[in-house]
Amino acid sequence: MPGNASTSRGIRSRRTVTGMSIPTLTLNNGVTLPALGYGVFQTPPDETIASVAEALRVGYRHIDTAAAYGNEREVGRAIAQSDVARDDIVIETKVWVSDYGYDETLHAFEKATAKLGVDSLDILILHQPAPTRFEKTIAAYRALESLLADGRVRAIGVSNFLPHHLERLRAETEVVPALNQLEIHPYFAQRELLAVDEAQGILNQAWSPIGGITFYPGPWGDERRSVMQDPEIAAIAERVGATPAQVMLAWHLQQGRSAIPKSVNPARIAENFAAGEVELDAAALAAIDALDRGVRNGPDPDAPREEFFNRVIPEA
Repeated sequence: MPGNASTSRGIRSRRTVTGMSIPTLTLNNGVTLPALGYGVFQTPPDETIASVAEALRVGYRHIDTAAAYGNEREVGRAIAQSDVARDDIVIETKVWVSDYGYDETLHAFEKATAKLGVDSLDILILHQPAPTRFEKTIAAYRALESLLADGRVRAIGVSNFLPHHLERLRAETEVVPALNQLEIHPYFAQRELLAVDEAQGILNQAWSPIGGITFYPGPWGDERRSVMQDPEIAAIAERVGATPAQVMLAWHLQQGRSAIPKSVNPARIAENFAAGEVELDAAALAAIDALDRGVRNGPDPDAPREEFFNRVIPEA
């Protein structure tokens, strides 16, 4: 499934895996990936092998991890133990801020591939813009460009980058990011940022695509509401015969985004993957769009978090 056809980003096709239909997205350099991936954020290492194995068994062919998650090694073991061929799996991981800098990021690649047990990566991205040390961010991205040119990485990108981060990156580097992984869900849709990415041919990839288990403040006084419990989404789910999670994932897929749900529960892993069979009409998509509260639940990419950024990523 990873490919190098010279087609433009935004072209979508559908592929069938174990009976499910998942769109295939084409990045701006022709590399393809399934629109629905499986994430392992906050998955303990001792649960990662079994959960990734189950995701691959269900039909996921895109696994998203990160150096900072502390479970790259277990992701690699699950892939190695799977009956699925390595060439059929898109592996995406992220460089942490403490490994930013040209030589440091080249070494971060070596750490990641050693832990994952592979020689090359399909997608390698920078985990945070880290604006208080953006010179190192630029140097790290230049290292990604070198890895791309050498064929050791098939596509490069960023995560949590806002328009002004992207503007500076573009001014000081050569390769347009293939994707930008962002907090995107019905309560925080980031439409202006999505439009900026799309205008540059950068694929929007959603982390926390169903809002996770977090709760968001709103016009309900002291009440806080989970995206999963939103009555509008529940009504749409009942109407189309799906779950709220499936409705939100279908919302992402039908609007051309990549989405990375996560769960360690086998039933929910399968439930999320089945979102590829859910079809929403224009009215449903518009109703979900209207739920945007403009409230970020994750960290502000511009906020200084020096102690957090200085976390050391262990050697392989």
